[in-house]
Amino acid sequence: MLKDAVEDFFHYLLIERGLSDNTIISYRRDLDKYKTYIEKVAVKEKWELVGRHDLLGFLRVQKDEGKSSATIARMLSSIRLFHQFLVRERIVEQDASLHIETPRKDRKLPGVLSVGEIEQLLEISGDAPLDYRNKAMFELMYATGLRVSELITLKMDDLHLQLGFLQCFGKGSKERIVPLGTVAAHAVETYLSYGRPALVKKQPNETAVFVNRNGRSLTRQGFWKVLKAQSVEANIKNPLTPHTLRHSFATHLLENGADLRSVQEMLGHTDISTTQIYTHVTKKRLREVYETYHPRA
Repeated sequence: MLKDAVEDFFHYLLIERGLSDNTIISYRRDLDKYKTYIEKVAVKEKWELVGRHDLLGFLRVQKDEGKSSATIARMLSSIRLFHQFLVRERIVEQDASLHIETPRKDRKLPGVLSVGEIEQLLEISGDAPLDYRNKAMFELMYATGLRVSELITLKMDDLHLQLGFLQCFGKGSKERIVPLGTVAAHAVETYLSYGRPALVKKQPNETAVFVNRNGRSLTRQGFWKVLKAQSVEANIKNPLTPHTLRHSFATHLLENGADLRSVQEMLGHTDISTTQIYTHVTKKRLREVYETYHPRA
């Protein structure tokens, strides 16, 4: 009886919903586990006997087995669609999945560099145009917390170096003003004086601040290649992505006493809960310092 309804559901997904084979395989994997639990653990022979507590029991078992929040959320989505099907086909009267909250996905703590590693990364002393550009890009990203997309779309008119700030457009084309320190401002000024003019000779009308060797706006992929090469040159052992500089910017500000609201504004986060993940990073680092140096830790 349980199996018949499940097979009818897959027939519905294939014929009426027209879902792909891979999607149906995913649904089948989830529902086979659910059906087995209902049969063997909940000991129910009919779907109309299955209640909310049975579904919660199944989800609890998945969590106890170490399934991630994302996996459990996907399973619940499959099961919810199945129970809606049972109600629509009048196999059951009540939807057992009603009012069951989807688990929040686990938030992975962002990777950050130490202050010493940042200094290693920013140690670029060459005098070629691309050296000036790379130094300016990395100094600017660490000084402002810009996203890569914001960095590569910066226009010359967005820079206000003498006043110590820049304008950028973040997610949803939302404009924000970001303060800029003297070290980063100096690196950008040096690049604009000695690096960029040589790079844009063939593209004199290019308005992007950061350009490639052909004088055109640098791409995300181009920035990633430059960062990867510099991390090898600087002997950075920790995993490094373009977002690592943004994470390091926020974490180091909080570690040195900045308030969360100010960091939220500088990062361009709409919701402060997004910024709060950095407080977990700083607490984790404080714990590591304590355990390393306290004699009775």
